[in-house]
Parts: sequence; structure tokens; C-alpha cells
Amino acid sequence: MGLTNHSTGIKAIDSGLEIKKQAAEDKVIALAGNPNVGKSTVFNNLTGMKQHTGNWPGKTVTSAQGYCATKAQSYVLVDIPGTYSLMAHSAEEEVARNFICFGNPDGVIVVCDATCLERNLNLVLQTMEISKNVIVCINLMDEAKRKKIKIDEQKLSAKLGVPVIGVIARKKKSLEGLMEVVDKIALGKLPCNPLSVKYQLEIEEAIDPLVPVLERKFGHKINSRWLSLKVLEEDASLLREINTYLGTDLLADQELVDATQQAKEILNKYHIDANRLKDKIVAALVAQAEELCRDTVTFEDKSYNASDRRIDKILTSKATGYPIMLTLLAVVFWLTITGSNYPSRLLSNGFFEVQNHLTAFFQYMNAPEWLHGILVLGVFRVLGWVVSVMLPPMAIFFPLFTLLEDAGYLPRVAYNLDKTFKCCCACGKQALSMCMGFGCNAAGIIGCRIIDSPRERLLAILTNNFVPCNGRFPTLIAMITMFFVGTSGSPFASVLSAVMLTAFILLGIFMTFAVTRLLSKTVLQGVPSSFTLELPPYRKPQIGKVIVRSIFDRTLFVLGRAVIVAAPAGMIIWLMANITVNDASLLTHCAAFLDPFATLMGLDGVILLAFILGFPANEIVIPIIIMIYMAQGTILELDSLAEVKALFVSHGWTWITAISTMLFSLMHWPCSTTLLTIKKETNSWKWTALAAAIPAVLGVITCILFASIAKLFL
Repeated sequence: MGLTNHSTGIKAIDSGLEIKKQAAEDKVIALAGNPNVGKSTVFNNLTGMKQHTGNWPGKTVTSAQGYCATKAQSYVLVDIPGTYSLMAHSAEEEVARNFICFGNPDGVIVVCDATCLERNLNLVLQTMEISKNVIVCINLMDEAKRKKIKIDEQKLSAKLGVPVIGVIARKKKSLEGLMEVVDKIALGKLPCNPLSVKYQLEIEEAIDPLVPVLERKFGHKINSRWLSLKVLEEDASLLREINTYLGTDLLADQELVDATQQAKEILNKYHIDANRLKDKIVAALVAQAEELCRDTVTFEDKSYNASDRRIDKILTSKATGYPIMLTLLAVVFWLTITGSNYPSRLLSNGFFEVQNHLTAFFQYMNAPEWLHGILVLGVFRVLGWVVSVMLPPMAIFFPLFTLLEDAGYLPRVAYNLDKTFKCCCACGKQALSMCMGFGCNAAGIIGCRIIDSPRERLLAILTNNFVPCNGRFPTLIAMITMFFVGTSGSPFASVLSAVMLTAFILLGIFMTFAVTRLLSKTVLQGVPSSFTLELPPYRKPQIGKVIVRSIFDRTLFVLGRAVIVAAPAGMIIWLMANITVNDASLLTHCAAFLDPFATLMGLDGVILLAFILGFPANEIVIPIIIMIYMAQGTILELDSLAEVKALFVSHGWTWITAISTMLFSLMHWPCSTTLLTIKKETNSWKWTALAAAIPAVLGVITCILFASIAKLFL
């Protein structure tokens, strides 16, 4: 049984997240861990399809909850965002910290990577300072064995004072031992005695006056040592969360204020301010993790990661890194272009066949023509176009993208582009969200959540549209094929098409850098922040899971949003095509009105109107142009691109028109799905409007400049 609308829901105490329970006796287990440790694999294999997703209250961070059960107990697993630390610097880290601190889970599973355990123990130690019921799950034991890394789980467990279990998360059977330990913890059969981190003498001396006061007042609700350190760190946002959780204002308690003042005087004696205190806390955690691994983790082969480093020398080299990135980009586009043509045609034919049956049904029911026109020729036909054009490229691109991510290549892309983005006063993580924009700009906007700085996150959101999504690929590919490559369909033509498409995309990337730099020096001024970028080990991708995850989590999610906005657009387009004034449709009148301005851009009124009406979905731009040129009342498709080119040329198209159309397709306002996502992510109509205005204005200016210069050579 999965999580349904009938599941019982409770609020995790003071964490704000609604936990979906199936029974009151269900235990809540938090699943924590660094990025790239296989936490999602553990979660997915334990919960199967019994999952519920949503957003954390007041955050754009996605939550995932899953239901699983053993013979002894049933559980709700809460997959909290991956984080390197509970000293929150981003929305993800804040959510992870708050749920562990204030969500009162019955236990916390911290997933670690067996190949780099020492670094992962930093999070384990921080979690143990907050929660007693901690289980350390060391994943990727097969990778560790391959690299000849041995981990003494029993000795490490004795040192930590909590259970330590080694697993291979890809194999469900290896998780049985983990759940047996979770049962013992949840049922109180395995008491934990977590290791208490020892800090430098001056810090221990400083917290001595605070700990007894906090233990007496709040020890039943929260760890007093941890709370003492947080009071001295003076993190305003965390103190607000703590005050809310405890139901009191810590700074209003005179006894606590006196103890805090005494502690600060001790720190001042050693010349330790709040920032230096944080540094010393981190240093103590790192030293403790190193000590824990000294005799529990052994490396038989000291060069266990030598092969990864050799590959990195090639993939992250200044000489070879960029050429390899561009080559992979071109290959991905070539596979997407060549692979999506046939399924797109099949889907299109299928939708037209369904349309014929719907038409027959409406005729059988004697439905009025206008109703048939709106619902079938308008709404259904546009939906058919959007699905048949969007689905195949996304179903190819997203798995390819996810395979590169799963293999560990995308962090290398961020590493290569970090310096370039730093020159633009932005964050190197923007490279990852930019890559996601190739599949869908809305997905790229959501991906901007990984950027910690609000200023840099806004920069990434406002410039993501310069990377063309798969909705704009059909227009770009059609223009390249008809006017520059030819319509023969030969293998060489598809390769040349991919190369030319890559060149235009490089122009979009250049515009991303240029606009980011401009915004960084004007409305979004600031210094680029530093960040820790982990280069995970190269791994063999899990192809089956990658395909399923990319299709369900990305492809269908994006397609669903596009369908929602495309349906009313189909109705509007049909009405404008069939309502006439002075023997001409509204579409014709609108195109004539726009024609003088569009001519300056190297376009015509029909093309510009098609981009405006294509606001819900970029895929319908070309069909709208064909429909208006042929003076038909419904969206049409000609049998071949040769026929489309002949139609366009008869209406005055030249190579200048084709390039201007490609430039405007590359740089114009985001689609409605992307703008809705921007509004949701920024919670601001101002930034949403700016995200639409920036590419539109630059697209108009670029087209006018190009057309003016090109006409000089005619």
C-alpha cells in the first residue's frame, strides 16, 4: 500500500513539514547524507513506489517521503536534502538541519560513501550532537572493495557509540541488515551512546557556564552542548528557529544572558570571535573524523584513485577540457536529433488518427462545428503537436544528461566553467543549472536551488533562458536543415546539422556569460562566493534506473506543465484563426499590424505573431506560421521540409529571414511554463517580469542589428 490521500498526516514538530503516515504507530526516520553518496538509491530501494513528494513550507526545496515496513515495524522515511554540513549556508542545508534539530524524527540514518568515509564523518559527528538515535550507513562497499579499502565497522561503531552498517544500496538485499538495526533502534532494543565531540580547551571552557543552565531548562528537548555552541555562534536565523522550537526567547532569560556573557568573556580572553569560533568548531570536527578513521579504515593500495585522477587530468585540463565538453555536447544533440525524428512522426500520426476518431464521434453526436473546432481542431491538435514534438527529444536528452550526471562527469563541467563564471561575478554551480536548461528551461530554473547565494541564484535564473530548451530545437533544426544543410536526410547532413546547432548554442552560452556579467555590475552587484565542489569518483551508471528516473522525474514532469498551458493556447489560436473581420481572420489582422516592426528584425508579421502565440509552448511556432501562410483555420503540418521551405520562400523568406528566426528563437521571452517556475522559485513578479524582458529586448536588438548589416551585402 502506498501513500494515498487517505493517509494520515501529521506535522513534524516545529519543522513545518507535514509527514504522511499510514498508521499512528509509524516511526519517522530521517535519511541524511552528503551529495553523491547514494542516499537516493537507499531511499528508492527501501520505499519502492510508495513515495510522496512536495515542497518544504516556505522553501523551494523539494521533500520526498516514502513508506516502508519490516516484520516488526512500519516507517515513514523522509529523504532530507543532501548536505555536507549542518552549519547551514543554503536552503538545502537549512532544511536538513531544521528537520534533524526540530522535526523530532525517531531516528536518523546518515548515508556515507565508503571510498571517502573520513570526509563524510563530518556530517555524522554533527548529526550525533543533535540526535541520539543515529545509524551510520556506509554505502558503496563494492566500490571500496574494488579500490582495496577496508573498513572495520565494529571498531568504528564502538568509537562512535552508534550502529555502523555497510551496504551496497543498489542491491536491495544488502539493505535488510540496515532495517534490522533500524528496528532495534526504533523499538528501544539497541540504546545508543553517541560520541561527544571534544573541542579545544578554550571552547570547552567557554561553554562550561552555559551547558548546566541550558541542560536544566531545555535538556529534555535539545542537546545542551550543541545549543551552547549555537548560542555563541550568533547565527540569527538559527536562533530564531531555536526560539520557535523552544517556545521562548533565549535572550530574554536573564540567567541565560548572564551565562552567555560569561562565556563570551572567556572567548574574548582568547581573542575568539563568532567567525573564529566556527572555524575552530569545524577544525575540531575534521580532526575527530581523522582520528576515527586512523585505525578503522585501511588502504591496501595507496593509489586507489589514481585512475580517476588520470581521467581528471584530461577532462579538467585547460587544453582538453573544453574541446571534450563541446564534443560531448554535439554528440548528445546529434543523438537527440536523429533519435527523435521517427518517434515524433509516429506520435504525430497517432494523434492525427485519434483526431479522426474524435471528429467522427462529434459528427455522430451532431455537435456544433464551433465546438468541434475548439475542442478537437484547437485544443486536441495543439496538445498533439506539443506531445509529439516535446516527448521524444526529452525522452532521449534527459536520460543522456542523467547518464553523464550518474557517471560523475557533470561536476567536472562545473569545475571547468567555474573560472569563467567567477569572471562574471557568478557561481560555478550555474554551469549545472545551465546544462539542465538544454532539456527544459523550467528544469534549469529548479536546478538553480543548488546555488547557495541568493544573488547568484537570481543571476542563474535570469540568464537560464539563453540556453535553448528542447522546445526550441525543432525551430532551430528546421531552419538549419531547410536553408543551410539540405533535406536529403543523409548521415552527413545530420552531423552538419548537429555542428551548426552546437554553434548557435555556443552563442547562447556566450550571451549567458555576457548578461551575467552585465547584471553582476548593475542591478545584482556583488562578489562571487566560493563553494566546495566535490569531484565524485567515476562510476558505472545504473542505466535502467537512470532511464526510469529521468522519464518520470523530469520528462513527464516538464511535459505535464507544458500540456496544462498548451490546452488553452490551442483554443485561443483556433478562435483567432476562425473569427473574421472584413473577410480576414484575427490572425491575419494581427500579423499585418506587427509586420512593419517585424521587418526591421529581418522577420515578418506572421513569424513574430507565431512567437507570441507560441508563448505557452515553443514547439508550435512553425505550425502556426504554416497555418497563417496557408490561410487555414487549424494547425497544419506539411509532408516534408522541402514543401515547408517552398511555402516559406513563396512568402519572401531568404537566408536572412532564416537566421533572424533562429536568433529570435534563441533569444526571446521564456515560455509560460518557465515563467511560472520562475515566479514560484523567486516568489516575485518583478524578477519574473525581468526574466522575460531581458532575453526579449536582447533578441529584438540582435535581430535588428543582424538584419541591418546583412542587407548591406545583398
